Amino acid sequence: MKTRKTLGARVPGRRVVCGALALAVVLGGGAYAGLGLAGDRGTAAAATMGDLAAIAGRIDLPWPGEGQTSIAVEGLGSLGSRGGAAPVPIASVAKVMTAYVILREHPLKGGEQGPRITVDATAAQESHSLSESTVPLREGQSLTQRQMLELLMLRSGNNVARLLARWDGGSQEAFVRKMNRAAKDLGMAATTYTGASGIEQSTRSTADDQLKLARAAMEQPVLRQVVGTRETTVPGISGPVVNTNKLLERRGVVGLKTGSTTPAGGNLMWAAEVRAGGKDRLAVGVTLAQRANTTPNEGMTAALERSGELIEALRARLPAALDGERAGRSGEGGLS
Repeated sequence: MKTRKTLGARVPGRRVVCGALALAVVLGGGAYAGLGLAGDRGTAAAATMGDLAAIAGRIDLPWPGEGQTSIAVEGLGSLGSRGGAAPVPIASVAKVMTAYVILREHPLKGGEQGPRITVDATAAQESHSLSESTVPLREGQSLTQRQMLELLMLRSGNNVARLLARWDGGSQEAFVRKMNRAAKDLGMAATTYTGASGIEQSTRSTADDQLKLARAAMEQPVLRQVVGTRETTVPGISGPVVNTNKLLERRGVVGLKTGSTTPAGGNLMWAAEVRAGGKDRLAVGVTLAQRANTTPNEGMTAALERSGELIEALRARLPAALDGERAGRSGEGGLS
């Protein structure tokens, strides 16, 4: 039987899957309210540009001194970015788009497992690679779409990414065209995908572009559940499938995806709950190119540490920044 360890409160007799899900209100068609990070969505609740500038100005965030970083918070929008806008390699963060396209083409609801996918000879042979992250698969092995997504996003299997691409598109090349069309639809103008796994150095993007994808990804209930899972088991896979995102061990962190190679350095797309303004808000961020051209492990360690520092700073300082903005507007006859 498959079991999962997720972040969230325990309730006698059941497990609350992924604490952030409790923030959302299910709408018709499976969409989620309150996750739009409304700073650029035009909702009535969105803060004005002046509000955002004032709030961002009150938050002294420990921005990384290298690479690129971009952050946004639900109901407030962008808190800014650092590091320029030149596209850089993003490594396995590319798998977020792979999962996003798979679920767009083959939607799943709640606990659905989806169709079964048969492991082909290519994916099985790639399991033995010593030069990239893979999952041990056997030719003819059959796993569900949900299980494949867990192996893709938790274990970060490059062979799983390419198998899913062939299953959906017939070839990786055809699937990559879908990835680039999806990026265009999301307004990711500085992004180019050249493979489903992200191992190719030619797959490049920016923190600002990947933040757009992070927002869209966290509005997909099944994808949100998967990336918030710390550990699971998959039939035919030896031992637990453990999420490579070690930040999930921290309070309130609910996703998203790691990625590291020597050229790309350490990369992390992250999501965390932050209590501010009297409500739990979803903060999402992207940290790219940490300790590039060192080792994948050194880069990933840096990306996790620096993203963790940003999350803790947001949790500590955003409430005061919102209170200060509210007080200022109240004194001007704005907020009461």
